Amino acid sequence: MSRFVLAIDNGTTSTRAIIFDENAQGIAQAQLPTAQVFPAPGWVEQSAAEVWDNTFKVIGQALTQAGISADELSGLGITTQRETTICWNKTTGEVLHNAIVWQDTRTQDWLDAAFSESQRERITELTGLPVTAYFSASKMRWLIDNVPAVQQLAHDANGSLAFGTPDAWIAWNLTGGINGGRHVTDVTNASRTSLMDMSTLRWSEELCELFGLSPSWLPEIVPSIGVIAPCVAPAPGAQLACILGDQQAASFGQCAVKPGQAKNTYGTGNFLMVNTGTQRVISHNGLIATIAYQISGEQPHYALEGSVAVSGSLIQWLRDNLELISDANEAESLARSVEDNGDVYVVPAFSGLFAPYWRPDARGVIVGLTRYVTKAHIVRASLESTAFQSWDVIDAAQKDAHLDLNELRVDGGMVGNDLLMQFQADLLGIPVVRPAIAETTALGAAFGAGLATGVWSSQEQLEQLWHEDKRWLPTIDESKREQLITRWHKAVTKSLDWED
Repeated sequence: MSRFVLAIDNGTTSTRAIIFDENAQGIAQAQLPTAQVFPAPGWVEQSAAEVWDNTFKVIGQALTQAGISADELSGLGITTQRETTICWNKTTGEVLHNAIVWQDTRTQDWLDAAFSESQRERITELTGLPVTAYFSASKMRWLIDNVPAVQQLAHDANGSLAFGTPDAWIAWNLTGGINGGRHVTDVTNASRTSLMDMSTLRWSEELCELFGLSPSWLPEIVPSIGVIAPCVAPAPGAQLACILGDQQAASFGQCAVKPGQAKNTYGTGNFLMVNTGTQRVISHNGLIATIAYQISGEQPHYALEGSVAVSGSLIQWLRDNLELISDANEAESLARSVEDNGDVYVVPAFSGLFAPYWRPDARGVIVGLTRYVTKAHIVRASLESTAFQSWDVIDAAQKDAHLDLNELRVDGGMVGNDLLMQFQADLLGIPVVRPAIAETTALGAAFGAGLATGVWSSQEQLEQLWHEDKRWLPTIDESKREQLITRWHKAVTKSLDWED
């Protein structure tokens, strides 16, 4: 049997294909960028056609680089950005509009007006999600209301209209497209749409009716881990055997699969996931109840998630908009040139605050400015804002799940920043641990595909493949920690109530 698995990792700004061997070592990788389009303030789009085209290319490039053919792959896993919404014609394969990206806020006004308070509570009761523009359902409704081609196809008797998150679009193309491709999504991605009933793991007729959508337009919901269908070009013969949302994949790749285990991803945004086991925990502190993963034939595992909209993208903003740094890697050295933040706090609420506040009216602020402050203090405060926002969601998770985390496993592009990771450990008062394999999102998809196809026999075997690279321990006392957090929360209040 082949001992190779391929992971497709479609993120917000790029698509990668990574081939792993049975020791979970990456032996080949290819990556292509995905352009983002900003048609109006608060609108974020990208080309779904480009997403698939790039996926096709990077799979071929990775196979060539590895020197193997697709039929030598035991399994293939897909992990993608979640909530991003794509609509297409299943008969022709035509994309009907640009993908509306998860960061897009165009539907917030519609959501604010569309539902009564009791309806909003019902949506949250069924889905575990707050009613915000972040999730997919309102994006689907916008496409129905505003795109003539979508409106027309909605009345098509042949059932040609297809909605889906990027995983569904990639899976459909990968398994045959117009020639019998499977229109599927997994429970983790479905749980991010505001349309799946968390108690049944099925599309809810009630929710679809509230949003003015038809379940017939939606993909079939399948377990995250289990053989789905054979692939066609560019991976003919490989079995599609895993689909996971990107944050769930990172959690699975970090082997944070037991109740109380947690990972935090530091990327464009920050995403905390705390595994709560087979018990669904309802958040009363501003977090999202979501599905962590489901293995075919088994009960789903649930998680609490805290989503932070702006973290790594704040450093890009310092570079591209303010030009305080010329390269993202410069941020750490400049921040280290001062002893502390100079009592400056940056709240990067560029499009409102996500968890645990859920305040779309908030906007970004820099507070505490005096003549003493230099750009180094502002850069340091910007890095620290990522740790403060993570503290907020971790504190909420511990309150909801009635547990105390004993360590935090971290991944993503910012975990190479030692200053930030040390500050995170100081704020939390627990160790922060970085894994030896940095590509945890892709690794999670590979783990799932390999588990489903027999490359690995158990989750215990996967845990043996996970190794620690570096650990940061807290270095400050409780009084200093409380002082910093109090000042942060005071800064947050200054960002609120800006938008009417």
